[in-house]
Amino acid sequence: MEGVDLSFLKSISRPEMFEFEGISMVHYFTDNWENVQNFQARPDDILIATYPKAGTTWVSYILELLYFGNVAPERQTSMPIYIRVPFLESQFPGIPSGVELADNLPTTPRLIKTHLPVQLVPKSFFEQNCKIVYVARNAKDNVVSYFHFERMNMGQPDPGNWNNFLHSFMEGKKVFGPWYDHVTGYWEKKQTYSNLHYMFFEDMVEDMGCEMERLCSFLGLSTPVEERERIIKSTHFDTMKQNKMTNYSTIPIMDFTISPFMRKGKVGDWKNHFTVAQNEQFDEHYKQKMKNTTVQFRTEI
Repeated sequence: MEGVDLSFLKSISRPEMFEFEGISMVHYFTDNWENVQNFQARPDDILIATYPKAGTTWVSYILELLYFGNVAPERQTSMPIYIRVPFLESQFPGIPSGVELADNLPTTPRLIKTHLPVQLVPKSFFEQNCKIVYVARNAKDNVVSYFHFERMNMGQPDPGNWNNFLHSFMEGKKVFGPWYDHVTGYWEKKQTYSNLHYMFFEDMVEDMGCEMERLCSFLGLSTPVEERERIIKSTHFDTMKQNKMTNYSTIPIMDFTISPFMRKGKVGDWKNHFTVAQNEQFDEHYKQKMKNTTVQFRTEI
């Protein structure tokens, strides 16, 4: 995408949300639906799946460096992460669709990202027994991050104020559907589909060395310890935030004067946003929503 003029993206207007296949969506992720659903995965493809703002770019960059950091270092400095790891369901005007980018990836394996809930992931990923790396983040930090993301991203609906946004999130009326169904859907899938590796954002923040080891083991990679340590350094939040190839500053649809794409990357920032009343109400609602699942989250470390 070098040399492509993306300035026209500045003028696109915020989309409206609508019900689609049982979840809230915007047209940028449904316009190419047939091609998304018919996407032909290959057995060595790796799908990176997350609810929005749960560490997608972080884990994408880690995988990119694990596989291609040494063999194609020039990719790291000349090609934004969203080209190296295409966003499968995306279809923004004037730029190739996620499907097109994924189809044309020259790398093996192909690293592909999605925010689709598990029931909407193209069937071929499961038929080909592809590896899936899922990252989940606790609901409180996730909703805060999503709020700031919608404020600065013109490709998302207007978030309104924090209180309204929080209630929409609790009702599951956010793009890509309810957080609760998303994280539990993949958790349940893991019980029957062994090629799914479920990671927690909080564990990554707390001990990336340990998480990296588990990830390499899942991927069948024997990456030397020094190499893993180098990758951990390169993928540190502050380093990625400064890196033009990973911080999304090259996309005009995002207004960095409102908020950066990579804001804090911390665990527990929700405490700066939730009022006592909001927190009590959220906890009560959360208990109801999550009572039938075994997946557990930490809201602080």
